[in-house]
Amino acid sequence: MVFRSPLELYPSHFFLPNFADRPLLVSSSAPSARSPEDLSMFQLPTLNFSAEQVASVCETLEETGDIERLGRFLWSLPVAPGACEAINKHESILRARAVVAFHTGNFRDLYHILENHKFTKDSHGKLQAMWLEAHYQEAEKLRGRPLGPVDKYRVRKKFPLPRTIWDGEQKTHCFKERTRSLLREWYLQDPYPNPSKKRELAQATGLTPTQVGNWFKNRRQRDRAAAAKNRLQHQAIGQNGMRSLSDCTPHSSAESPCTAASPTTSVSSVTERADMATSILSVTSSDSECDV
Repeated sequence: MVFRSPLELYPSHFFLPNFADRPLLVSSSAPSARSPEDLSMFQLPTLNFSAEQVASVCETLEETGDIERLGRFLWSLPVAPGACEAINKHESILRARAVVAFHTGNFRDLYHILENHKFTKDSHGKLQAMWLEAHYQEAEKLRGRPLGPVDKYRVRKKFPLPRTIWDGEQKTHCFKERTRSLLREWYLQDPYPNPSKKRELAQATGLTPTQVGNWFKNRRQRDRAAAAKNRLQHQAIGQNGMRSLSDCTPHSSAESPCTAASPTTSVSSVTERADMATSILSVTSSDSECDV
């Protein structure tokens, strides 16, 4: 059986456009303008999406949590030639790229996006959480074990938040100072808030009710440790005072004046015992206001 080429079986006009009725284009020193019909034969159709349209799609997919679809959309994004610069600077699109990089484990791209583009305050919370969680995961992978509160505190000190996603306000244990002040005010009024008060305080501070409850729990624990330390110090000072009085009682005229125990030595020993008791009571309160 002999196989024949399709070009031999069918005329060439089935495969190639008919240029017989069109003028032949001859190259010359001045390029001649081609007609739109000629150009349309060799150009692929393009979708001219504006930066605002792309940002709207990114925001919708990000809100619905469809990260996989968001990643596919960003990867196959058809962009008009004039809109590339605007898209690369749009905050919603940059945030969407950061979200995809975080969920795919591409932390290097995530850090690059967050460190080299300025974001508004509305995006700070989410981007800060991704920045910290990415560094936590890298540290856990490096150490081969879950991180504790102290480990996370050290990671935050080693990799501070970039100013592109941070308003510059000084923080203590990751809670802003105004948040801590509000928590302290409520604590003085009621150290044991009920669930409704916890929800109210969470809404006022921007924290979760669990974070609020943990902060109150840790604060009560620190106060108990401080009270125990003070009790030990007062008891030890009272015992040393009674001992010094008994030692000063004269026994005979040949005895030398009373030599009471040195106050500095007694107080220092009391302080050491009190510090030991405090460390036992507050063993879980380290960095308590950060990872709650």
